[in-house]
Amino acid sequence: MNYARLVLAALGGTVAYFAFGFLLFALFPALVNESRKYPAVYRTPEAMKEVAPVGLAATFVAILVVAVMYAMMYGGGSGLSAGVRVGVLIGLFAVCGFVFHNYVNLNIGLKLVVLQAVAYFMEWAIVGVVIGLIYRRAA
Repeated sequence: MNYARLVLAALGGTVAYFAFGFLLFALFPALVNESRKYPAVYRTPEAMKEVAPVGLAATFVAILVVAVMYAMMYGGGSGLSAGVRVGVLIGLFAVCGFVFHNYVNLNIGLKLVVLQAVAYFMEWAIVGVVIGLIYRRAA
């Protein structure tokens, strides 16, 4: 495994995750507005700022784990297509393992769940693509 490239891929994936997430929330305020319907469940933007460093660090670690999984699964060939495959699989995992799971556990509406499912699937698919484009095996 190329450890320097793993870290670089994780950094690139993290930047892409947050940049695309920011773009989604900026272009589609329905995501933000829908979550505001559940103040007992979601923090206010001000309260989120207090815990944002934890979220940033945890997201970086999660993307680093995905990069390691990518490196373990990568069999050669196009980094782009391998990244798409990994990103789609992780996106499906996130949607089924967390988004719809939260729909069962949290008192939130289906509209919010569907919006989150689309957003998180796209974010993780993009993370996979970025990892695939950056990671290269050690020489």
